[in-house]
Amino acid sequence: MKIRIKFAKQGTMKFIGHLDVMRYFQKAMRRADVDIRYSEGFSPHQIMSFASPLGVGLTSVGEYMDIEVHSTDSSAEMERRLNEAMVEGFQVLSWRRLPDEAGNAMSLVDAADYTVRFRESCRPEDAAGFFSGLEAFSAQDSIPIVKKTKKGEREMDLKPLIYQLRAEDGEEPRAFMRISAGSSDNVKPELVLETYCRAAGREWNPLAFEIQREELYAPGFVPLEEMGEIIE
Repeated sequence: MKIRIKFAKQGTMKFIGHLDVMRYFQKAMRRADVDIRYSEGFSPHQIMSFASPLGVGLTSVGEYMDIEVHSTDSSAEMERRLNEAMVEGFQVLSWRRLPDEAGNAMSLVDAADYTVRFRESCRPEDAAGFFSGLEAFSAQDSIPIVKKTKKGEREMDLKPLIYQLRAEDGEEPRAFMRISAGSSDNVKPELVLETYCRAAGREWNPLAFEIQREELYAPGFVPLEEMGEIIE
């Protein structure tokens, strides 16, 4: 049976790369006594795939992985067992059963939500104005850029790949953005910020921002979590 797990990555764990996260969860599955399915052959491995690797330095409350199991207890019990095996910075948020015909999370990712704020030590006096300007910048009819790819550089319009972007006031100014995260048009929030800074004549310092991924979506902006059902 297929299981989709949603988890958070916080604190110092944001400095752990994707391969180490994968190795960590393989060990956590054994510690939590998950009846996970292994591949066949001379070198069996746990059947496990992640939706979309998170960049080093970013936190998240919307990470996903799919596994296959031979058997399972209730969602609440499996969440408890896994969280008891977690180190500080990782937390399992949900355990849901997927339909047999469901595609894996990696192939389904189409969009992602992020929140962006300044690090306290780098926050300018006009932080609210910065994010208001970012919102206005995203409202342009076109945002032409040159994007570097593995095959070289290509010109593209960033505008259609920014689905939502708004400044949010409060005790700490920040911005919310929903952007394309598909395999063909994967947009990183850093690209949006850098493009704005350069267009506005502002210094671009990627270390000035704290970026958190909030959610991942399948086509139609369906959260990956909602494609599975809670096991009672």
